[in-house]
Amino acid sequence: MTKKYLMKIFGFAGFSGSGKTTLIEKLIPIFNEDGYAVSTIKHAHHDFDIDIQGKDSWRHKRAGAKEVLVASGKRWALMHELGEENEPSLSAHLARISPCDIVFVEGCKHDPIPKLEIHRKAAMNPYLFHEDPNIVAIACDTFIETKLPVLDLDRVDLIAAFIKQYLWMAR
Repeated sequence: MTKKYLMKIFGFAGFSGSGKTTLIEKLIPIFNEDGYAVSTIKHAHHDFDIDIQGKDSWRHKRAGAKEVLVASGKRWALMHELGEENEPSLSAHLARISPCDIVFVEGCKHDPIPKLEIHRKAAMNPYLFHEDPNIVAIACDTFIETKLPVLDLDRVDLIAAFIKQYLWMAR
């Protein structure tokens, strides 16, 4: 019997260096151990490349290929050059994701998806939850006065439990 996925989306918002990637990296195995299939979307604010200069796929892209698909017996990756096209929306990216239980989205801070704000006191950045009604909780390393749930950034188990509760039990 094939598993039927009801894909849930959950975002992570915070300034650069706040620990979004590290937290997601710790959450994925927890969700996997509980039987959830997890995918991620990482939004980058700059030009980036996942290819290595000089490799065949890099040479194909440099020669002007609009898309380059690299495939092996272990994985495949598709690189698509936008050129003059507008940046695709989050929903367009989600349509490309294979069926799964949950997609963790890092970045895409202006998209209307439920998000966990990641905040570190030492960074001295302003809080995002004041301006973003889609932030449903805050994971931080300090006390914050707010009506939102505040989670200890070092208790990844409790953060995972909150996300599961929010996505699957509170709705």
